[in-house]
Amino acid sequence: MRVAVIDLGTNTFHLLIAETAGKELEILYKTNVPVKLGEGRINDNIIIPAAFERGVNCLQDFSHTIAKYKADKVRATATSAVRSAENGQDFVKAVKEHTGITIETISGDEEAELIYQGVKLSGAINDLSLIMDIGGGSVEFILCDTEKLIWKKSYNIGAARLMQQFFKSDPISDEDKNAILFHVQNQLKDLFNICEKYQPKVLIGSAGAFETFAELMIRKNNLKTDISKAKTFGFSFDDYTEIAGKLLNSTHQERSAMPGIIPLRVDMIVIAALITNYVLGRSKINRLTLSTYDLKMGVLASLT
Repeated sequence: MRVAVIDLGTNTFHLLIAETAGKELEILYKTNVPVKLGEGRINDNIIIPAAFERGVNCLQDFSHTIAKYKADKVRATATSAVRSAENGQDFVKAVKEHTGITIETISGDEEAELIYQGVKLSGAINDLSLIMDIGGGSVEFILCDTEKLIWKKSYNIGAARLMQQFFKSDPISDEDKNAILFHVQNQLKDLFNICEKYQPKVLIGSAGAFETFAELMIRKNNLKTDISKAKTFGFSFDDYTEIAGKLLNSTHQERSAMPGIIPLRVDMIVIAALITNYVLGRSKINRLTLSTYDLKMGVLASLT
């Protein structure tokens, strides 16, 4: 069976087309487009007209590709930007009208569940772990072990939200950092209670920003790894700390010139490093792994 998965993220829309036979999966096509649906007014819960139009146009292109590949099943999931926007359902209707694609707006809880299923497929869960997925609109945390999901929650502290609300300096000032961390600390109290109780040993970063950290690490150490082909990547904690420090102290221009950072992530990676450092410190974790499998692969698993 041929299936197509569309993940409508706050920053990026993804399309994945795969052939499935039992448990076997063959990826036939994948792409992502920096639509920036949360641009401008995500904290006002509005999709601005320019972003709305970019979203519809991108999905028109996706629908042509899906038709070309003759997919038997299509599942399109929308997350934080559509979920929280007052005109989110208008966007869903406009997409259906212009492309024939039916979008399913999933809850934060469902999003966390699908991320867990995707990460599980990668083989990254080898110990009591905390999975972290930093999106533009929300951040999901999943506590799990090799057998099961123990706890999960989605928080509205995504990189685009925090950036629009707090990131006003270049390089980021201590004042902006403190404002972000104060906000995050207030949001994540129950996460740290659960971490204190279970004491996870590993932080598994789900795709996105963690792929950028991995790219920077690979280039720093002249490794041969190709992240686009890897399911997982083990981080050196010291390397991560050094790279995060460099990102937090750099200007927009310096980050733009760093090979391994895609344009969409030049500023959001600062927010990602800040939150990741905070979570690692508070949960006393010093082992990091990347899973390149995320929500998309979880959705794919749900279709097979």
